[in-house]
Amino acid sequence: MRLVLLGPPGVGKGTQAKQLEKKYRIPQISTGDILRASLRDGTPLGLRAKSYIEKGKLVPDDVIINLIRERLQKNDCKNGFILDGFPRSIPQAEALDIMLNELNTPLHSVVNIEVPGEKIINRLKNRRICRKCAKDFNLITNPPPADMKCPECGGEIFQRNDDKEVTIQNRLAVYDKETAPLIEYYSGKKILRTVNGYNKHEEVHDSIIMVLEGVH
Repeated sequence: MRLVLLGPPGVGKGTQAKQLEKKYRIPQISTGDILRASLRDGTPLGLRAKSYIEKGKLVPDDVIINLIRERLQKNDCKNGFILDGFPRSIPQAEALDIMLNELNTPLHSVVNIEVPGEKIINRLKNRRICRKCAKDFNLITNPPPADMKCPECGGEIFQRNDDKEVTIQNRLAVYDKETAPLIEYYSGKKILRTVNGYNKHEEVHDSIIMVLEGVH
C-alpha cells in the first residue's frame, strides 16, 4: 500500500500514521524525519539542505523530492509507505507524481482526515504536552494532573507555542491557501478518500481502514 495522509494541522495524522504503520508493516515517512536523518548522516543531499537551513530559508522542493526518492528506495518500503505531511502544495504533488511514476510506484490512495477549523482550534488550544516524553493531554477531554507533572515520566506538562490560538489560526490559513487545493487535485485522480476526523482516535482509525479496503 502506498498512501498519503492529508488534513489540516491538529487532525491527528501522525497518530493515525503510526497505527497504520503497525497494521500494514510499512514505514511512516515524514519530511522532518528524512531531513534530520540526512543532516545527521551528512549525505550530499543533507549537506545541500543544511546550506538552506543555516540561512533560514526553506529547503527547495527538488531537494525534498530527491530526499524522498532516496528514502523510498530502501528495503523497508518495498511493500509500501505512508507519506505524512507531504506533499503540502500542488507543485509538490505534481513533482511527487512524476517521481513515483519514474520508480513505478504510483500512489494507491490519499486519505483526507476532515475536521472543521473551529473544532481544530478548540482541540489544539486545549492540548498540553509532556516536555520529556511528549505524552498528550487535553484540558477538556484528558486533563493533566493539577501539579502539571506527567504521570508517566514526571516531566513538565506545558503548552507549545504552536498550540496557541493565534498561531493555530495562522497555520490553518496557510493550510487553506497552500495545501487544501490538494483535495481537489487528488479527487480528480480518483484516489481521494475522506474520513471524519472529529471522533476518537480508534474510531478514526477504523474509518480509515474501511475506506482503504480493496485499495491495496
